Amino acid sequence: MGNEPDKHTRLRSRARVLAAAAAAAVALGVLAVAALDRPGSGSGAGPVAVTEPAGATQPDVTEPAEATQPDITEPAGATQAAEPPEETVQETSGETARPIPTWEGPTVPPIDTALSRGASSAPVTIVEFGDFKCVNCGRFAREIEPELRRRYIDTGVVRLFWRDFPAQGRDSMRAAIAGRAAARQGRFWAFHDAVYADQSGGLGEQRLRSLAARLGLDLAAFDADRRDPALREAVERDFAFGAQLGMAGTPAFLINGSYFFGAQPLSAFVKQIEQARHG
Repeated sequence: MGNEPDKHTRLRSRARVLAAAAAAAVALGVLAVAALDRPGSGSGAGPVAVTEPAGATQPDVTEPAEATQPDITEPAGATQAAEPPEETVQETSGETARPIPTWEGPTVPPIDTALSRGASSAPVTIVEFGDFKCVNCGRFAREIEPELRRRYIDTGVVRLFWRDFPAQGRDSMRAAIAGRAAARQGRFWAFHDAVYADQSGGLGEQRLRSLAARLGLDLAAFDADRRDPALREAVERDFAFGAQLGMAGTPAFLINGSYFFGAQPLSAFVKQIEQARHG
């Protein structure tokens, strides 16, 4: 009996965390689309597949050392995000408008359009949190994404965004930075597809440079860009953001702001996209 209050407290805390994550997911979908409006073929059959971060829940960031990384299981600012305050009502043509919710969750990192596929006018936005070392991310990239591209991305229905979530250590972080370096030469998706086409070769220095050479990248620029602290910082911002949203593993998606986990069957993606498209 003496443990009942503690049990109830833990349950209430978990409920707040889940509510915060859901609110954050919706906000990300809205903000991702809003940011874009500013100037400036396999079957996929099989069970749901989600890769849990191996070992530590943070990427290896030995150089430079990272002061803190959010705990994946406990999104930061959970209580704030769970019950976002409302702004003062606006008046339009003499009538009182509905209150406008204000977002007070984790800061959304800048969107890099070089890490996107699809038309800016697409009515459905998919944000993928991925790890180049993740086996199930590779499965999604090889078996499911090509069909989604054919049906939805190339036809202007879906725009896909990549967010780095390098949860499996040094190799994950190294490859994420290399992907950003490839993006500076307009070749992020070519790099992405090449990494996932064959995941048996590892993600060491030699493999990454070999892939870059095969893709025709300027190797001198590729090496220099990978040493640029700005790229590591961009990767770390994405990782921290995903952690604050409570991402439990990879691949993880936000489809118009709704959570969608794992390399699920193609039919599950189609159902979710159609709901977002017509909802």
